Amino acid sequence: MFGAQTYQRTSLLRQLFCAWLREGCGHGFVRGNAMISSAHARTVANLAAASCLALLLGACGGGMSLPSFSSSSPPPDAEPGVAPEMPATIRADEIVGRWGLASFQNPADRARTEAAARAQCKNPYVITAGSSGGVIMHLADQATPQELRLKGSPSGKNYIGPAGPTPGEQDREIVSFDGRVLITRFIDKDAATRYGNMVYVRCAPRA
Repeated sequence: MFGAQTYQRTSLLRQLFCAWLREGCGHGFVRGNAMISSAHARTVANLAAASCLALLLGACGGGMSLPSFSSSSPPPDAEPGVAPEMPATIRADEIVGRWGLASFQNPADRARTEAAARAQCKNPYVITAGSSGGVIMHLADQATPQELRLKGSPSGKNYIGPAGPTPGEQDREIVSFDGRVLITRFIDKDAATRYGNMVYVRCAPRA
């Protein structure tokens, strides 16, 4: 008997509230016996209605569940394929030096490109050590070099790029490195298309 009475009261409240929403969300806001007609009062009434709506709108659909008031929220899902920065298996000092530079798109051109890069040692690309443990190199389409980091990944691949998750859009993957020849490719598809596989051939020490 008690449960039936409670259900009837809940149903009545539900109906009254839904009717109130249909009639304009309580714009006839009354305090005591006096109607408050000022713009400020209407604003307060509308804010109050919005607050009530967040809690009770579910009642119009026949349910009585209320939203959680927990201040905590689940962490956002990590972007697919991106991992937190981790140490690389190649040290920054291993790629510091003077390099002949060329690039290729077709893997069949790799040997010829290495020879072309070696010929560029008369005008080498110089990679210097950064002040924070990285290396000074150029990002794609940037005229001014900056300090970049060597970054590892759970897959075992190594990258060169700004600090942050790996691989980032500005990173380049180290495709191969044997101490003498370094081959990299930009992660950004447009940059990868334009720059191709960049081949760095270590130049002989200066006499």
